[in-house]
Amino acid sequence: MTVTIDGVSLTGADVARVARRDASGRFAPVALDPAARARVAATRAWLDENFMNDDAPLMYSFNTGVGLFKDQRVLMKDMIEYQTKTVYAHATGVGEPFSEDVARATMLLRANAFASNYSGPRVEVIDRLLACLNAGLTPVIPQRGSVGASGDLAPLAHMSGAVCGFEEAEMFWQGKRMPAREALAAAGLSPTFDLSAKDASCLINGSTVSLALAVLALEDSRRILKAADVALALSLECLRGERAAFEPRVHAARPHPGQAATARNVLRMIEGSKRCAEPARHVVFPDENRDPAKPPAPRVQDVYSLRCGPQVHGPVREAIRYVDGVIGVETNSATDNPLVFDNGRGGYEIISGGHFHGQYVAQAMDVLAMAMADLGSICERRLARLVDPTMSYGLPRNLLAGKRGLNTGYATVQCTMSALVMENRTLSMPGSVDSIPGKSNAEDHVSNSTWCGRKARTIVENVEQIVAGEILMAAQALTLVEDVAKDHPIGVGSSAAMAAVRAVIAPALSGDRWYATEMGQALELVRSGAMVAAVEAAVGALD
Repeated sequence: MTVTIDGVSLTGADVARVARRDASGRFAPVALDPAARARVAATRAWLDENFMNDDAPLMYSFNTGVGLFKDQRVLMKDMIEYQTKTVYAHATGVGEPFSEDVARATMLLRANAFASNYSGPRVEVIDRLLACLNAGLTPVIPQRGSVGASGDLAPLAHMSGAVCGFEEAEMFWQGKRMPAREALAAAGLSPTFDLSAKDASCLINGSTVSLALAVLALEDSRRILKAADVALALSLECLRGERAAFEPRVHAARPHPGQAATARNVLRMIEGSKRCAEPARHVVFPDENRDPAKPPAPRVQDVYSLRCGPQVHGPVREAIRYVDGVIGVETNSATDNPLVFDNGRGGYEIISGGHFHGQYVAQAMDVLAMAMADLGSICERRLARLVDPTMSYGLPRNLLAGKRGLNTGYATVQCTMSALVMENRTLSMPGSVDSIPGKSNAEDHVSNSTWCGRKARTIVENVEQIVAGEILMAAQALTLVEDVAKDHPIGVGSSAAMAAVRAVIAPALSGDRWYATEMGQALELVRSGAMVAAVEAAVGALD
């Protein structure tokens, strides 16, 4: 179904549909709302008639230079050249290119900002961006070089140069990287596109790359958090944990909605479980180092990574809610400078402001980064318990089914997950508090939003793999004890999760194998939403 942009109603889910391929490899098409088109065209027509002359007052970036050249008039005869030079001057990005989904989300969000009718570009600029999206063209946009103020100037200049077919710019087309002009022509579009007054500053202003990173990271975090609740339920079953810590009356005593939601999710998934019970602890999994004739010591209460799951997953849920509020506003905002406003007298006025500053996005991404890093940390502590019988109450060491010594087991998988946790801890250091003035102090405070978005996205990707690792290892544990535990079945939701894993990944019953393969398969179960979908089919929608 086509996503229609109007500058006010675009959602993160819409962005993801346009930015990412569906199961059939296609992107959702996108179109400009007719009413928004009419408004943008009418505004631009008035600007062309009244302001596009050399007697008009100085209006930043309409007819002046940028930065400290704000008082230097640009004559109409030089306007097309000026637009081109503005893009060239800012195309200073370095490093590897952004992924396809980030580049596409950037184009869509920039077009949606224009559709709000505060920026003043020609409607043809919006059409060009949408045409590139619908043709499957992806600009090559270097990841490094933006400070997140005056917008993501460097990466957006690379995007703009590609969309306009500049000789030096590049695009990806059908999996191949090539000169932008070749890609545009191959896709059936004009290989070049001329810019007029204000078009260039509209395209490169605004922290839209930062926003693209934020929108996609947020959408992924929502999905990953549900999968983390599934992982928690599976680990609880593996370790025969206490269900009492998840009871509603416990969470009513400290009524944070996030932790209550996690507790509800877990209780629904372990409903009907006899594994999370005292008899299972006594007779099912004798500890390797315990005299089987002696009963195990009373559990009394579980370790923090189990018992405090709601109190750690819950703040993540509430952080996501906060970030969603910020990013939802940003998604449907005009973020360039200057802006165009109806003066209520049949005309328009131009006002300079600072909406290009990415501090909202930067701080929101720092919050998301810290919250998701902690989610990954508690998941890793649970999966680490699964490989150690002194902490797992007697699960097979390293979750190994083959000959010991000859085989190693899943301890190596845990090692990889711990590496991701350590990486996340470093990346979760706030970037929004950092600022280096630039451009002869014309930009004397910057947001660093692009870096904040980049590192948050990396953390989210790492956590996705950690959650998948916990699910994978819990499934191995449950399979290894399936026969001896047959009198203590797991819950209905846990059973659905196990079925989803085993439909794709066979258990390791004969020793070591290429664990990276099943780690990738488990990751895809989380990334595709198939894991959560299987659980929700059994227990209803998770909170």
